[in-house]
Amino acid sequence: MRWRTVATKGFRLKEQHKEYAVEKNTVIAGGMGELGLGIEGILRRAARALIEQAIEAEVAVLLEEFATVRMVDGRQAVVRNGHLPEREIMTALGPVPVKVPKVRDRSGSGIKFNSVLAPPYVRKSRTVAATVPWLYLHGVSSGHMQEALSILLGDEAKGLSPAVLGRLKAEWAQEYAHWQHRSLQGKRYAYWWVDGIYTNLRAEEDPRICLLVIIGVTAEGKKELVSVSDGLRESKASWLEILRDLQARGLETAPLLAIGDGAMGFWAALDEAYPETGQQRCWVHKTANILNELPKAQQSKAKAALQEIWMAANRQAAEKALDVFVRNYQAKYPKAVAKLEKDRAELLAFYDFPAEHWRHIRTTNAIESTFATVRHRTTRTKNCVSRSSFLGLGFKMLQQAEKRWIGIYAPEKVLQLFAGVKFIDGIPANLTLPDDQQTAA
Repeated sequence: MRWRTVATKGFRLKEQHKEYAVEKNTVIAGGMGELGLGIEGILRRAARALIEQAIEAEVAVLLEEFATVRMVDGRQAVVRNGHLPEREIMTALGPVPVKVPKVRDRSGSGIKFNSVLAPPYVRKSRTVAATVPWLYLHGVSSGHMQEALSILLGDEAKGLSPAVLGRLKAEWAQEYAHWQHRSLQGKRYAYWWVDGIYTNLRAEEDPRICLLVIIGVTAEGKKELVSVSDGLRESKASWLEILRDLQARGLETAPLLAIGDGAMGFWAALDEAYPETGQQRCWVHKTANILNELPKAQQSKAKAALQEIWMAANRQAAEKALDVFVRNYQAKYPKAVAKLEKDRAELLAFYDFPAEHWRHIRTTNAIESTFATVRHRTTRTKNCVSRSSFLGLGFKMLQQAEKRWIGIYAPEKVLQLFAGVKFIDGIPANLTLPDDQQTAA
């Protein structure tokens, strides 16, 4: 029996290479402002991993198709056989390296692997520039994969195999499941940023899906994705389930400080799971909530007054500035003042930590900058999605963002915190001066 030469059904990498070109980073992650990169740089970084993953899916489909074809001695006839030499495809975004796997037909029937994504001898892209805005908005969500590739590659991508798409979705889901069950034995975090993100994505049963995320700071001062799950942002039960799962996987030592919005049920869950963890309310969220209770004519002045609090050099000055705000706004705007006084202690918790870290721990900007991309790219997705697809997509975006997160300033201070050094107004307690000497200084 003779077998025909096979060109697998898949994307046509020809133009996709050009568009994305990443070095092992997958989806467009992290947001441009966070990385200091233009959209072209983000796309180049995001593309290569997607391309590699898609080509691997093409190969897997081919091998699966001929899995039953055997040699006389029982060996499989069609097998992998390394890779072709890497080549670059010049795109509007710059050169993109492409490395295509080889397949060997040991039966001599002429079976070959020709990637539809990366056909032989392709060197130049034709439709890259027009796809950049679309890809930034939609990324590589599974529900729009074929549409994205059609815009990127043209009519050639319309024959994209459902088997290839299905395999990619399954791979993302498997990656997430494996990561979600990793051991946390011996792990320790100095800080946690915690938040939930609502999107327009709809699940089959839930009216709206919320992605619950924890980002931590390790002993080395590096930012690390701790947990990604789904649930209700305001729900104590959802957050408690996440925290209990972290404990069950070995995270016995509580983080020193958690930073988040005061509206979440997370805080009640934290009190139950890790009661020793300090709490810091996000000043960005708190400022927005307070200003919502003020007329627009007063908001600019009030915002400056609030900034005087969280930018104060020490706790005493911050307390004084807070009292001034209360005195000035209590009579006319009691609701605004109530929102501030409600979390007085939690808003000033950062003074008990190194001053070099204040810029990181006064707000949830570390997590918000990443969420900006997730929100932006799910805003236009109206289709219902499965829970696994939603979690897989969210995980891949956050995972790739993690690769480019910048660590905190003065990481050596984390070890001091872990060693039990107490900080007063951002300075180690043994180095602080009496109040009268600080004033003189």
